[in-house]
Amino acid sequence: MKALLCTRLGGPDDLSIETLPDPVPGPGEALVRVSVAALNFFDTLIIAGRYQVKPELPFSPGGEACGVVEALGPGAEGVRVGDRVIVHAKYGTCRERVTVPVRLLTPVPDGVSDEQAAGLTITYGTSLHALRNRAKVRPGEWLAVLGASGGVGLAAVELGALLGARVIACASSEDKLAVAREHGAEIGLVYDPATLRDALKEATGGKGVDVVYDAVGDAFSEPAFRALTWRGRLLVVGFAAGEIPRLPLNIMLLKELDVMGVHWGVFTEREPEVHRENQRQMLAWVAEGRLTARVHGAYPLEDYAAALGILSRREAVGKVLLRP
Repeated sequence: MKALLCTRLGGPDDLSIETLPDPVPGPGEALVRVSVAALNFFDTLIIAGRYQVKPELPFSPGGEACGVVEALGPGAEGVRVGDRVIVHAKYGTCRERVTVPVRLLTPVPDGVSDEQAAGLTITYGTSLHALRNRAKVRPGEWLAVLGASGGVGLAAVELGALLGARVIACASSEDKLAVAREHGAEIGLVYDPATLRDALKEATGGKGVDVVYDAVGDAFSEPAFRALTWRGRLLVVGFAAGEIPRLPLNIMLLKELDVMGVHWGVFTEREPEVHRENQRQMLAWVAEGRLTARVHGAYPLEDYAAALGILSRREAVGKVLLRP
């Protein structure tokens, strides 16, 4: 089988496509023929050794995929040969075949394409966990999404609107905001740390924001935090802009604010049933046409450098996929 391999840490130019023996499923595992693998921004970090997950070399990038079960190992239950499934793993899906514990597979219903399913788990899973399980967003609440055109950001816009929130998309250009509006944003702001607080207050008619979804960090977090209304919630999702911010706790006290960490990977391990219910809900929404799971583009495996380059330059609007 063909596999995209990271044999030394670095950038896309340090990866190579190699031929490996087909894997054999062990106890409790399934062998899945991958039709589409999804890449995320963290894949640009993991191949450079700058991510919290540090697999032994060599390894394949790609934390999620869609494919068909070809064989089952001893004691593997819950899926059947021929089933179309989502594969959720920390890495390793950018290859023609993978062996995966069946607990990391989710059956894909009719009405959901391979491309939609492949990129549904991580970014959409993170955003649904943040909005539904952590912030418990309620219909009619104001939700500000920082980095609204990125992977998790666009997912948060779409899911927030689906949950009934009034979404304010914050991004770096009008082109990116146009995409966010197509996915349910009511208001779009080209954000600047110097004006973000006042702009959010103005957008909400002076009330302030109920929930801030922050996957950006750096200088954007504090003004968004200050724009929260009484008992507002700040969702700490990531720090794409670089620096980890320091927040004024006196504002937290005065407004009875909540700062909520969102660590989706650990959540899936600690609360697997809730995670599976989130997966089922998202797949149902896609099948019903209520959730797009937008795809930026699907590339042949041989074009991995171009696909990773789009992610590293933050040009992707939606999921970036590889076809092994």
